[in-house]
Amino acid sequence: MSSRKSKSNNLIHAELLSQVQRVLRERFCHQSPHSNLFGVQVQYKHLIELLKRTAIHGESNSVLIIGPRGSGKTTLINHALKELMEIEEVSENVLQVHLNGLLQINDKIALKEITRQLNLENVVGDKVFGSFAENLSFLLEALKKGDRSSSCPVIFILDEFDLFAHHKNQTLLYNLFDISQSAQTPLAVIGLTCRLDILELLEKRVKSRFSHRQIHLMNSFGFPQYLKIFKEQLSLPAEFPDKLFTEKWNESIQCLTEDRSVREVLQKHFNVSKNLRSLHMLLMLALNRVTTSHPFMTAADMMEAHQFCSMDSKANIVHGLSVLEICLIIAMKHLNDIYEEEPFNFQMVYNEFQKFVQRKAHSVYNFEKPVVMKAFEHLQQLELIRPMERTSVNTQREYQLMKLLLDNTQIMNALQKYPNCPTDVRQWATSSLSWL
Repeated sequence: MSSRKSKSNNLIHAELLSQVQRVLRERFCHQSPHSNLFGVQVQYKHLIELLKRTAIHGESNSVLIIGPRGSGKTTLINHALKELMEIEEVSENVLQVHLNGLLQINDKIALKEITRQLNLENVVGDKVFGSFAENLSFLLEALKKGDRSSSCPVIFILDEFDLFAHHKNQTLLYNLFDISQSAQTPLAVIGLTCRLDILELLEKRVKSRFSHRQIHLMNSFGFPQYLKIFKEQLSLPAEFPDKLFTEKWNESIQCLTEDRSVREVLQKHFNVSKNLRSLHMLLMLALNRVTTSHPFMTAADMMEAHQFCSMDSKANIVHGLSVLEICLIIAMKHLNDIYEEEPFNFQMVYNEFQKFVQRKAHSVYNFEKPVVMKAFEHLQQLELIRPMERTSVNTQREYQLMKLLLDNTQIMNALQKYPNCPTDVRQWATSSLSWL
């Protein structure tokens, strides 16, 4: 009887934990408009006012939201649109068009997507238009209300805005900004980009029609605020079904925030990157370790997640190389030390390797030259070395100049962790890197 009871308890526990993981993963992975904004209240106020002027008063506007990746540009616009759509007179009237520079790679594709999102495929039908501007103005004309006195306000959100600037003649941007300047359909054009020099990419005629409003997002919060965000992101909401479990979970998160080792991990993470995307990545990895036998997050989980996040990908690649490839990397490093980072070619590396083999013939097998060449090419495929210039037809492969993309520290760290590395190879590495 007791075993059956414990079994059912385990099932309830597993169900609870899967709910916890679902709630928190949704928070980490999707820029949910339900989560809180951090450190961008002034910018948010500016943006929502601008959108309200378009949606309620029919005033056209254009604005650029500029900030590094992970600074919260998409979260900011999602919050603003959510608040806007909660106003009754707006939700029935305003239309949204979301375009992305990575997907809509030319104006023709962009126009098709605008038509689809505005649900105007039937209106356009088989009509033939003389120009892009004619087509766009027809689409916007079709959105006019029955009495033709006013039109539906349209909000255009252009993600990866800088990529639209590379379209031929910047026709889409020109027409959108042109409409936003004229007394036609009320239009708000919101561009999201991480390029500070974005205005330099715009043509003169496009630039003259842009309002030059810019909202800059920089993660300006300090470490105490970062700790507060950490706690908030991991805490369960009050509406979580099991109140007792919510209380226990939130208490464990409070203890975690006060733990010295967790604070050290977060401080290191904060020093490398303040953006919330990298914090979400860290929390996601720690959350993955929560199971029925280990129902609460611990400091050890956070430390392991941080270790995983701060792994050097290139050093990890070195762990999987053959002894011959390791020897070639050490030979290249040797050449770099001798010739002070000057580029090298395969022949120089091969000669260096041959010298080592002749000295230590008992521990390293003397491979044929074509085999060594194949190993050299494999290092190039793994992007551990790269050619200095484009390969020409006349250049012989063994004389093409190369550059090593690993530094001494990465090589030494990789060698320390390398399984069953011959002692002679390790000694050769330290001798060539004796200045470390």
